[in-house]
Amino acid sequence: ISPPYNARRVAIFGGTHGNEMSGVTLVNLWIQNGKEIHRKGVETKPFITNPRAVEKCTRYVDTDLNRAFTTENLSAPSGDDLPYEVQRAQQINEIFGPKGSPEAYDVIFDLHNTTSNMGCTLILESSKDHFNLQMMHYIKKAIAPDSCPVLLTEHPLLKYSTSRSVAKHPIGLEVGPQPQGVLRSNIFESMRVVLKHALDFIELFNEGLEFPPCTVDVFRVSEKMDYPRDTNGNIIAMVHPNLQDCDWEPLNPGDPMFQTFDGTTLRYEGAGTVYPTFINEAAYYEKQQAFVTTRRETLAAGAIKKT
Repeated sequence: ISPPYNARRVAIFGGTHGNEMSGVTLVNLWIQNGKEIHRKGVETKPFITNPRAVEKCTRYVDTDLNRAFTTENLSAPSGDDLPYEVQRAQQINEIFGPKGSPEAYDVIFDLHNTTSNMGCTLILESSKDHFNLQMMHYIKKAIAPDSCPVLLTEHPLLKYSTSRSVAKHPIGLEVGPQPQGVLRSNIFESMRVVLKHALDFIELFNEGLEFPPCTVDVFRVSEKMDYPRDTNGNIIAMVHPNLQDCDWEPLNPGDPMFQTFDGTTLRYEGAGTVYPTFINEAAYYEKQQAFVTTRRETLAAGAIKKT
């Protein structure tokens, strides 16, 4: 049995990006009436993380809140001269953290939407988080035959400082495709169902149920791919029609990847098969990212039981 885990204090974040409407709507719903997210022995707090961005229906006001939880930002002297999202990160860290401390919340679910065809994706930040691996295994089984890919963002260069990283067990939920500022009922429903199973898992864990060792198939982030550009930095090609909407499907060396404006096909030249995701995500044009490549991996989780 792995080290003792607690799952008493749980937060659900919506509106980390103010134009990702499923999380914004669900969290606002649960703030008004939390019956649906209530579970025995758990304090569940729904919370709008970036209210100003939600108000404006924009991703962020000054800077991306989901990249703002760095040690540097969290330890900066507070003040009105700081970017709004940095001030907000400090407040969130005070309420739900401090990040990395024993006082931090046990679990934070952070609800996101993507314009990419990623379906219902769970985002895992650490391959050694047995509690989260067990939860994701439970969720995957519960929603089968529907799929629920797990994206592992553990990477020395590509990992970033998320809002949820304040918790001991951070879980990202990324559901798409859905345009920014739009609510689609099917996407809303998928997100709601995954969260229901996640909270059910926490309740079972708190009731003392032992979860035996298991394995979880994940997609580990490998490389960030930018659009082809000219010397001035302008995009000169689009995601190829054969790749568009094919998140999680194999991309092999020689497969079409981009198409230039005059119709020329640019092919993938990497070594071996990768599984692209976040393909043509609207929010990532500013981050010089056309998609990320991932590699498949199987992780083992030890047994867990409440002590």
